[in-house]
Amino acid sequence: MPVLLRTSADLPAPSRYDHWYAVTGGRGRGPADRKLPDLARRLEEAFNAISPEWWAAARSLSEASGAELAYATTCAAFGSDFGLMMAWARLTTDEAAGTGTCLVVCDDPCLFRHLAGLPGVDAGRAPPLWPWLGVRRLRGFAARLGVAGRMARAAAVTRGQRPAHGRGDPVILVYGHPRSTAEGLDAYFGSLMAEIPALRRLLHTDCPPARARQLAADGRTAVLHAWGRPWPSPALLWARWRPRHQDLDGPLGWLVRRAAAIEGSGGAAVMNAWQRKCHDAWLADVRPRVVAWPWENHGWERDFCRVARRRGVRTVGYQHTVIGPHQLNYAPVTNFDGLDSLPDLIVCDGAAYRDQLLDWGVPADRMVVGGSLRIGRVEADLYDPDGPVFVALSARRSIARQQVAAVDKAAARGFRFLVKAHPMYPLTLTESNHVRRTDRILPEHEALSAVVYSTGTSGLEGLLAGLPTFRLLPEDEIAVDVLPPFAAAVPVTADDLADALAADQQPSRLDWDSVLSPPDGAFWRDLFGPTP
Repeated sequence: MPVLLRTSADLPAPSRYDHWYAVTGGRGRGPADRKLPDLARRLEEAFNAISPEWWAAARSLSEASGAELAYATTCAAFGSDFGLMMAWARLTTDEAAGTGTCLVVCDDPCLFRHLAGLPGVDAGRAPPLWPWLGVRRLRGFAARLGVAGRMARAAAVTRGQRPAHGRGDPVILVYGHPRSTAEGLDAYFGSLMAEIPALRRLLHTDCPPARARQLAADGRTAVLHAWGRPWPSPALLWARWRPRHQDLDGPLGWLVRRAAAIEGSGGAAVMNAWQRKCHDAWLADVRPRVVAWPWENHGWERDFCRVARRRGVRTVGYQHTVIGPHQLNYAPVTNFDGLDSLPDLIVCDGAAYRDQLLDWGVPADRMVVGGSLRIGRVEADLYDPDGPVFVALSARRSIARQQVAAVDKAAARGFRFLVKAHPMYPLTLTESNHVRRTDRILPEHEALSAVVYSTGTSGLEGLLAGLPTFRLLPEDEIAVDVLPPFAAAVPVTADDLADALAADQQPSRLDWDSVLSPPDGAFWRDLFGPTP
């Protein structure tokens, strides 16, 4: 039976369909008792199914001008919803091949047109396209202009930090994490700054000048802005991904057009272009002996590897946290030059994630296990069936808001929650007798009954601590799964979270050594130590 594809302004009578669902952004609703059952889980299954297709599409899209300034072209699920749109298409195709009639509500003009071309879809009037595109083009130019101005000012006020780096210094390139300090602690590389006096720290361009000034108090830290030109570059105003005609005319053409419009409507492309200009200038000036960074195989990192190799600089990518089945950007299959834009050496935090990278095509001779500098062992027994539930909010605000809504719903049944916002993406939270805010990370608590998360490392920390751990699935997005296959948390939705928490739990501690490895101090000292 067909799928009825309609906008929120053109909904059919309920008698015409058996089930319904609204794709991302769809505002229309049908009867609550006819909503497609198990939507969140089915959406994730669809995403898992299209992952190889996204890799293949991204490999082709990466040939276009400005492709490395984008996230759809590197399969970065945190930065692009291109894969999510492909998952909606897969789910819709499955519904069209099933029994009964399903209403799909879609107000996105590009996604609507893509879904309308699928077999078995009966499409109504499409939402207007050009107002949607026009707004994003105007917004994009304004965003690029604003970012270019801010970056120029950042370069002007941070130029004095250049002397912190001398030619040939060993360097870590990191983000300006709130937990990093000027006293030798770095959120990504632990205490290596304190242990290796020769080591220098370079901050990514996402670090604002004020934060960079705080960290630069150690005399060994500088921000990449300092190597940028203190006046706006006209080229930055045109920095964006420009898909080729064959990409726009292909079977994913509407989704490509959509992704390019969305990525071009903000300042991310300008930030990535500015990052590249700054790290090019820094590499030419400092020529460090070795530089390591928290590696995730994003576009700017691929460019960094190529430029560093031309400069004779050794590159070391630290696989610093977690990967899992949804972090598709780590796979080198989307690098248009293959292994040439991977770091010279990839240091993994444990055997589990090394094995995953090996499965995804990273050669064994390019990897070594250097140990976990970020996720330590949890020795204490944190499980207390009468304790509160620890909730780690996602870095994605839209998912974090759904987590808060699910918590409020479960709190009405008497469960107590401690909610921790992501340190770099805070979210306003209304506290109550059953919902409290906490600033402490999971291992710093003494008694917890469970962990609820959607994305990030808290799920792994919960399993390592022996706590019942639940991954909340949103209904209109993908909660990026970062766990190895043998360490799966229990997937739940907002509707069944309370029932899952009320069920009789049998907590068991995940063996830390099966996932991670102790830090290899000798390796890191040798890497950054004096040249023999």
